[in-house]
Amino acid sequence: MNTQINATPTGPGSRLIAYVGTYGSESAPGAGGITVLDVGLDGRKLTPLSRVTEPREAGYLVYAPSTRTLYAVDERKTDGRGPVEPPASVHSFAVSEEDGSLTWRNSRLAPGPRPTYLDLDERRRVLVTANHGDFGHVEHLVRKDDGTWTVKYLYDDSTVLLYGLDRNGRIGELRDVQVMSGHGRDPNSSPQAGGHGQASAHAHCAVIDPSGTYVLVADKGTDCIHVYTLGDKLELVYTYTFPPETGPRHIAFDLVSGRAFVTCEFSSDIASFVFYADSGRLHLLNQVSTVTEGYEGLNEPADVRVHPGGRFVYVNNRGEDSVAWFRVADDGGLTRVGHVPLAPSLHPGVAARSFAFDPSGSFMLVADRPADLVRSYAVDETDGALSPLTEVHVPQPAFVAFAELAG
Repeated sequence: MNTQINATPTGPGSRLIAYVGTYGSESAPGAGGITVLDVGLDGRKLTPLSRVTEPREAGYLVYAPSTRTLYAVDERKTDGRGPVEPPASVHSFAVSEEDGSLTWRNSRLAPGPRPTYLDLDERRRVLVTANHGDFGHVEHLVRKDDGTWTVKYLYDDSTVLLYGLDRNGRIGELRDVQVMSGHGRDPNSSPQAGGHGQASAHAHCAVIDPSGTYVLVADKGTDCIHVYTLGDKLELVYTYTFPPETGPRHIAFDLVSGRAFVTCEFSSDIASFVFYADSGRLHLLNQVSTVTEGYEGLNEPADVRVHPGGRFVYVNNRGEDSVAWFRVADDGGLTRVGHVPLAPSLHPGVAARSFAFDPSGSFMLVADRPADLVRSYAVDETDGALSPLTEVHVPQPAFVAFAELAG
């Protein structure tokens, strides 16, 4: 369903649109689906234009300019045989060049619960997603050879999926499925699932490297980053293993230096790596805390973004409830410089979890979920500092993706 909200664009010429994926909530009218915002080119004005109500759990988005297509996950766990609710899936939408409004094109099932990340290669016409899985388990009774009984604990499969895309941007057939395996230290020090957040694999991102040769998968459940070659199938070529209870979550590449930066959810760190595009291997350069010195209490960082200039890296903290920025030294070393506060999180699962730079890098939009706001901040390119510009009410915002339209 497409709902028109306020069809007053910024003005003639090029137009900047922000798509805000939101989570459905019975207590928050207007939550769920994707909200379309007209964005002033300086970030000082955010105007709601329209909204689609499905997918209801639109937790992650990615935009393909060449086909003017927006892709969105429906971050669900399919509710068993004969599902009452829609299944976990990935959707495509045509983007109107006139006002950014969305028209549904098609969807594909996403095998594995909770699709939580998307990336694409427009040249190869492929789309990848990481499916996190839930934390719950099933106690499966097994009779042993000696006639006695034992319990086998079964967990959801976490998966990485590879789809083809047609020339018009529609999602094609599922080309490959990689089922993650193994687990980390269980129980562990994280409060997730009562200390069982690493009882099974949990792929949280699948990122295509700048060369388009590899897909890097951060599996927070096994403390690993898996590197696959990207072809008609995904072929594992390398695995980097962190110390126990690190929990790599998201990966972002710096297009200037080629380095990779990783948020570590359970250890509350950010790590910088050299990525060798000839082999797919990673070499750790630096790993530092994401919170300010002296902070005490739970914190689990989520997203990581590299400023287009390459000199600063940004992380959002869930617990400290902030967006923090780090200066990147010539050798890849990281120094925390400052932060801006966000709304208090209820817990790491209900917190600000994502943000994005506009294409120029002059401002940033933050999906501040506990506040039901999308916040805009100016970015100082000399010292990385963030300064508030404006904000707009959007119920349960989870993710922001930009699109530049000709107008």
